[in-house]
Amino acid sequence: MIELKVPTLGESVTEATVGTWFKKVGDQIAVDEMICELETDKVTIEVPSSVSGVVSKIIAKEGETVELDGILALLEEGGAAAEKNKMSDVKAAEKIIPEKPKNYKNAPSAEKIMKEKNIDPNSLKGTGREGRIMKEDVMRLPSNRAIQTGDVGSPKLEEKVKMTRLRQTIARRLKESQNTAAMLTTYNEADMTAILNLRSEFKDQFFSRHGVKLGFMSFFVKACCKSLEEVPEVNAQINEDYIVFKHYVNMGVAVGTDNGLVVPVLKKANIMSFSEIEKEINRMGLLARDGKLSIADMTGGTFTISNGGIYGSLMSSPILNSPESGILGMHKIQERPVAIDGKIEIRPMMYLALSYDHRIVDGRGAVTFLVRVKENLEDPRRLLIDL
Repeated sequence: MIELKVPTLGESVTEATVGTWFKKVGDQIAVDEMICELETDKVTIEVPSSVSGVVSKIIAKEGETVELDGILALLEEGGAAAEKNKMSDVKAAEKIIPEKPKNYKNAPSAEKIMKEKNIDPNSLKGTGREGRIMKEDVMRLPSNRAIQTGDVGSPKLEEKVKMTRLRQTIARRLKESQNTAAMLTTYNEADMTAILNLRSEFKDQFFSRHGVKLGFMSFFVKACCKSLEEVPEVNAQINEDYIVFKHYVNMGVAVGTDNGLVVPVLKKANIMSFSEIEKEINRMGLLARDGKLSIADMTGGTFTISNGGIYGSLMSSPILNSPESGILGMHKIQERPVAIDGKIEIRPMMYLALSYDHRIVDGRGAVTFLVRVKENLEDPRRLLIDL
C-alpha cells in the first residue's frame, strides 16, 4: 500500500482542511491525477497521485483537519489499474482509443448540488483551481443557502452557514493580532490633487509604453517604501526578545475576494518601478479573484496597504497583519473645503490611517512615517529626486 500524505503547505502553515475528494474507494487513478483538494488559511491545494493504481481506503474525510505529512488515503499500486493499462495497450494496438481517466472540472460535491437543484453551472463563477466550481460557490447563492440548514421548501428567517477555513483563519489571526500587539492608530489626510493631475496628464502615454494603467496604488507603494527608509522600525518585526529590521520591503496589498480577504505580496517593492508595481498588482489581483494565488504569493510580507476606499470607506482603523508592525489604510477620495494659503478651496482629499505595533514603533516614529507618506503623495516629485 502507498500512503497518500498531506504535502508541504507553505511557510508557517502546519494544517489544512480536507475540501473535496475527487475519487472514492475503488476508483482507478493515474499518475499525477488529482485525488482531492485541501483548504489552508491561504490557498486551496490539489493533491495528485504519485502512482497508477486504485484508491484502497480514504482515511481523512471531507471537512476533517489534517496536519503536515498526515495520511489522507491508502493507494494500491498496479492491480486492477495495471490490468486496465494492459487492456488499453491492446486497444491501442487495435487502433481503438483507450478511455482516459475522468478529470472533474468542478468539485463533485458542487456537481451533486447543482444537479439536485437544477442550477446551470454557467451561471456561477468558480473560485477553484482553473475555474472549478466548488461547493462554496454553489452555497453562496441566496436561494441555496438554506441547504445548509435543511428544510429547503420553507422560507428562512435565519440561516446557518459553516465558515470556510479561510474565513475562520482570518477571524483567528485578526483577533490574535489584536490580543498580541500593542496596536495603535494615527491619522492624517492627503491632498490628492497632484497625483490626479499627474495621472490625467500621463495615463495614455503610460499605458502605451507599459501596457498597464497608471493607478493610485503604485504611488502609495512608492511613498511607503520611501518613508520606511526614514522610519525602518515600521518595517521591522518582533522575534522573541529581538527586533528584526528588514533592509527590503515586501509590500502586502490587501485584496477582497468572494472567499475573503487575501494579501498578495510584492517582493522587493522598494526596488520596483511604477510600471513594475502596476503590472504585479494587476497580475496578483487577477490571481486573487480566480482563487489561483500560490502560497509563495502571500508569504514574507513586511508592511501592508489596505484600500477600503474602493468600497466607499471614508475612515477606518486597519488591523495589523501579524507579524508585521505597520499597515496603512487608504480611503475614499472626497472633495472637501480646505484652507490653501489663507483661502478656502475645494480639494480631493483622502484620510490616511497608520496602525502600528507600539511595542516596536513609538508615537514619534509613527507620526513621522505618516507625515512623510502624506508629503510624498501631495508632491510625488519628491519620489523622483530622492527627498
